[in-house]
Parts: sequence; structure tokens; C-alpha cells
Amino acid sequence: MIAIIIIAILVILVIAYVAAYNGLVKYRNRAQEFSSQIDVQLKRRTDLIPNLVETVKGYASHEKETLANIVELRNSVNNASTLQEKVDADTQLTGALRQVFALSESYPDLKANQQFGQLMEELSNTENKIAYSRQAYNSQVQSYDTALETFPRNIVAGIHHFEKMDYLNIPDAEKVAPEVKF
Repeated sequence: MIAIIIIAILVILVIAYVAAYNGLVKYRNRAQEFSSQIDVQLKRRTDLIPNLVETVKGYASHEKETLANIVELRNSVNNASTLQEKVDADTQLTGALRQVFALSESYPDLKANQQFGQLMEELSNTENKIAYSRQAYNSQVQSYDTALETFPRNIVAGIHHFEKMDYLNIPDAEKVAPEVKF
């Protein structure tokens, strides 16, 4: 009878161990999935930029410096090695794109251009997807990191060398509220 109880306890412990390990793997993989979703959206966005630049060139040829800056920032997003570096470069790119969108106010023909309007809409939709992916990534990282720190998963995490993941941080420049004047 004692042997059956010991075997039952061992089976329960093994099942709990396997469940804890599998749970940690699930959380980590979901965070990595959201990380790749951010990459996909950033890639989509950078793929749209050459079309936007070419459309604007036809209407605002003297804005070459602004357009060259956008191309340079686009390349820095593509060349970044870590997710946080990509997000930081993308933040700079967002600021530069706002300048292009502001140009449309100065060029009514550009603003009325159907291709420009479609590109702006696609970029806006992509911005929303990027924001959602960042939020989902940070949420999943929080779940994963919490799982790493709670008992009994913290024991399993230590044995298998699971590492905490970093949140995506918003650069200080984006934390400042824009100044509105009337």
C-alpha cells in the first residue's frame, strides 16, 4: 500500500513538472510569436515606403532631404539586429513619415492623389497593427516572466535555464505629449 502511495506521489510530481515545463515553453513561444508579428508589420511598413517616396517625389521634388532621410531610416529599421533596436529605429521613421504627411497639406495635388491616399491609409493601418503587436508582445512577456517567478515553475525554469524576456520600451521622445496651440 505504501509503495502505491509513493508511486502515485511520484507520478503526480512528474505530471506537475512536465506541465510546468510545457507551460513555460508555451509562454516563451507566444512571446516569440508576437515578436515575429512585430517584425512582419515593420517589414510591411518598410515595403510601403519606397512607393510613398516615389509618389511624393513627383509632387514635392524640392523635399529631397526629407525623402532621403526616410529612406535612410527605413534602412536602419531593416538593418537593426534586435527587436528593441528595430522598434527604436521605427520610432524615428514614424517621426519622419509625419513630415511627409504634413507635406500633403502644402501640396493639394499630392493630397488629392489616389495612390498617396491609399498609401497613407495602408501605413495608418500598419501603424495600428504595429501598436497592437507591441502591446500583445509586452503582455505575453509579462505572463512569461510571471510564470518564471512563481512556484513551482521557478524551480523548473532554473533547472532548464529559462531567461526573463525584456519588454519593448517606448523611447523618451514619444512619451512627451505633443504641444497643441490654437
